[in-house]
Amino acid sequence: MRSPFLYFPHERLSPAELTAACLDGHLVGLGEGFIVADTVETPQMRAASVAVLATELVATCLDTAAWVWGARADPPQRHDFTRLSGTTTALGRRSALHNLRTSVDDIVTLVSVNVTTPERTVYDLVRSDHPAAIDMCRNLIRDYHLDVRNIERRCTAAGAFPGRLRSFALVDELLTITAS
Repeated sequence: MRSPFLYFPHERLSPAELTAACLDGHLVGLGEGFIVADTVETPQMRAASVAVLATELVATCLDTAAWVWGARADPPQRHDFTRLSGTTTALGRRSALHNLRTSVDDIVTLVSVNVTTPERTVYDLVRSDHPAAIDMCRNLIRDYHLDVRNIERRCTAAGAFPGRLRSFALVDELLTITAS
């Protein structure tokens, strides 16, 4: 069930009507949809706004999960998803599909959209080469009171992976930031 507070093109209103409502200041864009201008933007609303791109076989991850949790202001140009099972699934061209090995404990469901937890999102961002990873990680750690030592333990337990030295340097920087 889609949120009654979100409007998507060709559902209740045409793209022209949505554009007119935005120009009049009644609606603002949120992810793949639109919300009433004075609606509070929550993780649930952000997750619901990408529901048109997701299926139950995937979970938002990396940039998209960071945006859902409020760690970045604007949605990514291309939404990131990870498979939850071994089945192949097709996503639109505004989506990127990743093969991140996630466990059930790493996923939460917000308004019928699977999202990696804040801790798992930090872990994935630390292992990525995203230029704004440090800022998004800092925001997630602060907003969700995450323990950076858990992220460090996960990286250590992961064994060898591409970018391992960079990841540990980023974790050390996060430890320094959170200690001050």
